[in-house]
Amino acid sequence: MMRAMRFLVVQAVLAAMPFWTVGLASAQTLVDDRGVAITIDKPPQRIVSLLPSLTETVCALDACDRLVGVDDYSNWPEAARQLPRVGGLEDASVERIVALRPDLVLLAKSARVTGRLEGLGLRVMALEPKSMKDMERVLGKVGQVLGREPQAHALWRQLDAGVSETAAQVPKRARGKRVYFEVNSAPYAASESSFIGETLARLGAANVVPASLGPFPKLNPEFVVRANPQVIMVGDRNAVALSARPGWDTIDAVRDNRVCVFTAAEGDVLVRPGPRMVEAAQIMARCLEKHFP
Repeated sequence: MMRAMRFLVVQAVLAAMPFWTVGLASAQTLVDDRGVAITIDKPPQRIVSLLPSLTETVCALDACDRLVGVDDYSNWPEAARQLPRVGGLEDASVERIVALRPDLVLLAKSARVTGRLEGLGLRVMALEPKSMKDMERVLGKVGQVLGREPQAHALWRQLDAGVSETAAQVPKRARGKRVYFEVNSAPYAASESSFIGETLARLGAANVVPASLGPFPKLNPEFVVRANPQVIMVGDRNAVALSARPGWDTIDAVRDNRVCVFTAAEGDVLVRPGPRMVEAAQIMARCLEKHFP
């Protein structure tokens, strides 16, 4: 009788524990975007994130409390604003990161500090989504790392459905319109193969920058003049001098004042491949609806 009671108590305790805790005895090996295998023996509890989209992803999986430091640009959600800052993509402070004693550092594939952090014995995982498929994969991988894989899959289904719902509300008149989305005034643009371009496609827009140029190509400004977009989407910092660019006053979007200028806060939502992708789709959809109701 006592043995049966002990068995029931053990079963009840196991049932109450987070599902990942039960499987701690078996470490998992994950491959990051560099092709490097990282062994995770238990879900990390002290994470430093050096990429805003990864910060947002961790928080969207209800693990914000595991973050002990973030890059200078992680500003959402509110909880992330209160965390220690360790620099940016180009100038992250190794000393500050080490002082935070992380058991995992999440960063971009292009981060400069990766080698130095690994040389100091820190576990590093590079994840840098550029397409929607990448976003789904990265969300799933972060979910695995956190021990929250089912939640990650459920969140992706929710986000994907949200974009589809937004797309269904775009006016028919706006569909097929030629759109140019400028990421940076160099100018760098979002092509068809980027997560931004894929969102535009789902909204029914025709991106004037082809996938063959890569996700975020640097363009000759004359390319945009020849492409003659009917709508331009751009951040407020880059919008000021559009009409002053040689030949741009002849572009349909400029001539007809169909330029959507996004605030800095909106720009953050739009250019970060993370859990705010539905909000990003809604911002772009409002732009299209404004000019083609």
